[in-house]
Amino acid sequence: MTRPFKAGITGTGRALPERRLTNKDLEKIVDTSDEWIIKRTGISERRILDEDMPLSHLASVAAKNAILDAGLEVSDIDLIIATTVTPDYLCPTLACSVQKEIGAEKAAAFDLNAACTGFIYALKAAEGLILSGAYNNVLIVSAEAMSRAVDFTDRKTCVLFGDGAGAAVISRVEDGTGIDKVNLGAVGQMGSVLTIPCLYITEEDKARRNEGMKQVVWMDGSEVFIFASRIMSEATLNILQETGTDISEIKYLFPHQDNIRILQNAAKRLEMPMDRIYSNLSMTGNISSASIPVCLNEAYEKNMLKKGDKLVLVAFGGGLTYGASLLTWSK
Repeated sequence: MTRPFKAGITGTGRALPERRLTNKDLEKIVDTSDEWIIKRTGISERRILDEDMPLSHLASVAAKNAILDAGLEVSDIDLIIATTVTPDYLCPTLACSVQKEIGAEKAAAFDLNAACTGFIYALKAAEGLILSGAYNNVLIVSAEAMSRAVDFTDRKTCVLFGDGAGAAVISRVEDGTGIDKVNLGAVGQMGSVLTIPCLYITEEDKARRNEGMKQVVWMDGSEVFIFASRIMSEATLNILQETGTDISEIKYLFPHQDNIRILQNAAKRLEMPMDRIYSNLSMTGNISSASIPVCLNEAYEKNMLKKGDKLVLVAFGGGLTYGASLLTWSK
């Protein structure tokens, strides 16, 4: 039996810090060069959150923008799902802090951590809750302050990450558009190749970091590259096959913004031209779970998306996690 409604993205928003950290700036901090960074990553600059600004403030700006874009009032939001690996506090959660800042008193709120795949995991959760009838309007806000979890003496990681927030309102839609399918996955046995410790750290993981740098990103770049290059195309092809969708029907692919070589690798494997793979990587760096909703909002504001367009969202992240979604644009 076909459902009379689906869950769809009805509003998007973003917020990026004003401060820019360019490759030339990094040349003064660590042994690297603009040429090396661009060649290896495709990144020219990234945004950095001021030390005295809570991440919840940036997340709240993105959230308000998404609610406004959806044509809703804050009081219409039933649930807030926040995705982050860099919250201001473990408790209260980022979602609860956003609820307080935007005044969404009627909304339930919780955090979800699937690292860079967080937005797609949250999309699956929101879809299920809307289809069940439990909620009508779910706000997803993905916000990251990765600069606060970076060792700026480690040139392998400090050049990659930036800060930012993206948000989306997921609502009931009855016009045939919306989320067609979301697939999620995890490979926990590979979790040790990308870590950010919190309240506990193994001696092995501690030894990988510079002295005094416990709660920072550590990554086995080659292992992550191999995994990401495979899973981006594999997850995309799987969801297309399962929905009977040909790749020629896809207007744009919105991948997690990690490394230009990974995106180029995915394009080659999918036989998809790069102009159909949306990227803002050069100007934002890797903003973890915030990258896809920020890209969606940018593309919509550039009039690149029209109602009925078929899109694929795909990501991988620490955990290791991965996920893909096929959707028909609802706005």
